[in-house]
Amino acid sequence: MKRITTLTIALYSLLALACSANQPPNDWETVAPRDEIRPKFSFEPRGGPKKTGSMVVTHDRRDGLDGWFQKSFAVSGGDYYQFRSVRKTHKVAVPRRSALVRVLWQDEAGHMVSADVSERQVKELGHVPSAEPEYPVDGVTDSQGWTTVSGVYRAPARATRAVVELHLQWAPNGRIEWSEVQFDKTAPRSPRIVRLATIHYKPTGKSPRENCEEYAPLIAEAGNQKADLVVLGETVPSLGLKLKPEENAEVIPGPTTRYFGELARKHNLHIALSLHERDGHLVYNTAVLLGSDGRLIGKYRKVCLPPSEAAAGIAPGKDYPVFDTKFGKVGLMVCYDGFFPEVARELANRGAEVIAWPVYGCNPLLAQARACENHVYLVCSTFMEPKDGWMISAVFDQTGKPIAQAGKWGTVAVAEVDLSQPYIGPYNLGDFRAMVPRHRPVSQGD
Repeated sequence: MKRITTLTIALYSLLALACSANQPPNDWETVAPRDEIRPKFSFEPRGGPKKTGSMVVTHDRRDGLDGWFQKSFAVSGGDYYQFRSVRKTHKVAVPRRSALVRVLWQDEAGHMVSADVSERQVKELGHVPSAEPEYPVDGVTDSQGWTTVSGVYRAPARATRAVVELHLQWAPNGRIEWSEVQFDKTAPRSPRIVRLATIHYKPTGKSPRENCEEYAPLIAEAGNQKADLVVLGETVPSLGLKLKPEENAEVIPGPTTRYFGELARKHNLHIALSLHERDGHLVYNTAVLLGSDGRLIGKYRKVCLPPSEAAAGIAPGKDYPVFDTKFGKVGLMVCYDGFFPEVARELANRGAEVIAWPVYGCNPLLAQARACENHVYLVCSTFMEPKDGWMISAVFDQTGKPIAQAGKWGTVAVAEVDLSQPYIGPYNLGDFRAMVPRHRPVSQGD
């Protein structure tokens, strides 16, 4: 009799474990847009990197399946909240699109609420935008394949709850585990106030060294205005000189970066400009970023070459580096790059918050587009004049609006911005910058 009781208890325990393996814990629901595209849901009691359990979504071989685990959390409007989880995918071709989290802001009735934007923005738009879902970002992946997904958000004033969705979508034969999910009140984000500057100046072309030296008083003025980043023009040392690119090209680091590095250190600011770079038998049109300590932070070799540069034997670059600075992430591009949306988009994909753009001339509408389509700040310095009706030396905000312009030769324009504040777009655009990684189409880089 005792043996039968023990077996019975063991069987009940196994049955309970089997049932729990199919049920999410702690009020989590399973949801799909339609039953015909509903994936399989399960719960692994000892899943996750800490063996504390994981919620699993599995797709069969069909295209287009979509489903998620969902839970509602109480919030207070105006407070800040942090989402954090880890996820592990198997046979998911493009995790940035398929393995996503959404955080939806709702009122007590379960309705979407309005976004918190300034009265000035409401006046400009003519309406109050909706508070669109947040999309926590993918972080570091550990040696076991677990990727951290996280984000900090301010609850809209009218929100009383946040609905967290843990997705797997569009992943034939794919599988995802979600574990260690947290959604907690946290401290407000600290402002990141940055002063972005452009210099409108065209060197006289007397010599490479003199071209550089002519910028010294203007960089000093940018320093006096407490600029954090100042952008100069394209191929500064060689502008106006009757030399072939290979005749004035120099190694990097070299004379030009040392000269401007010392000015950057002296005035406690970052400097971006372009010059001809020699690397062995190759010559590039290269933009450099110098730190406020005078050191070379990094360089970007112009990817898109106009016919004249290609015919002159200049080689194209191949990569889109983005550099960490003490105020944020900076990408570089050069002149003709601005005619192609791929360059600015690749920089934004890699996290650029500000794009520094030395540019001889370009259509200013494209400057607006590059800033607007990526919701980044763009700072450019040109050798054109406003009367030309072409490019301007300006700071463009996340909407593509020029918020500071240097319209006369030998002037500096500075704009103060807060990189901690996303731009909330009109109607249902939301924080478009945060949506881009989840929504942009699949590319060769994925």
